[in-house]
Amino acid sequence: MIQGILGKKLGMTQVFAADGHRIAVTVVEAGPCTVLQKKTAATDGYNALQLGFGTKKMHRVGKPMVGHFKKADSGAFDHLREIKAENIDDYNVGDEINCASVFAAGDVVDVTGTSKGKGFQGVIKRWGFSGGRKTHGSKFHRAPGAIGASAWPAKVFKGKKMPGQMGNEKVTLQNLEIVEVRAGENLILVKGAIPGARQGLVMIRKGVKA
Repeated sequence: MIQGILGKKLGMTQVFAADGHRIAVTVVEAGPCTVLQKKTAATDGYNALQLGFGTKKMHRVGKPMVGHFKKADSGAFDHLREIKAENIDDYNVGDEINCASVFAAGDVVDVTGTSKGKGFQGVIKRWGFSGGRKTHGSKFHRAPGAIGASAWPAKVFKGKKMPGQMGNEKVTLQNLEIVEVRAGENLILVKGAIPGARQGLVMIRKGVKA
């Protein structure tokens, strides 16, 4: 069985449980995904399926990818990702995978997405520095402060917390609960928030720590 599926984050809303309490959920349009290639332990050293998600016009695709997509005979796709799968012989190139065949309500999943980009930020917003006092003319408010000594090591160590690009990076949240799967609409409702902006690509996989 395949371990995950690709989807698109639509936004957040709320649903009500059987006992009446309110649950905040993120709505993900998960699938349908098309199997484009099979990776096997005999040929590639591991078992996985390459999935395509999101439609794309064929004339906007390069010739090498046109040939690759034609093997599945399902058009062109915006996104291609590999996901581990068990019993890989149960799948064929061109098969369509929907959310209901992979997940059910109550499953624990890991969700990977690209976090919102926040541009160039200082150390207070980016790293949570407290900054200097705001009174009595200190003139030290939101600066990073000293970043190293001059005589030794005479350099700034890699990984130093400094101003720079914030966000727009791969983020994975683990152990999130699926509240509901709506197979007819290809929707998965995940409890809480997940990484990324609306319409962003996300990958939902079975929780590795579940």
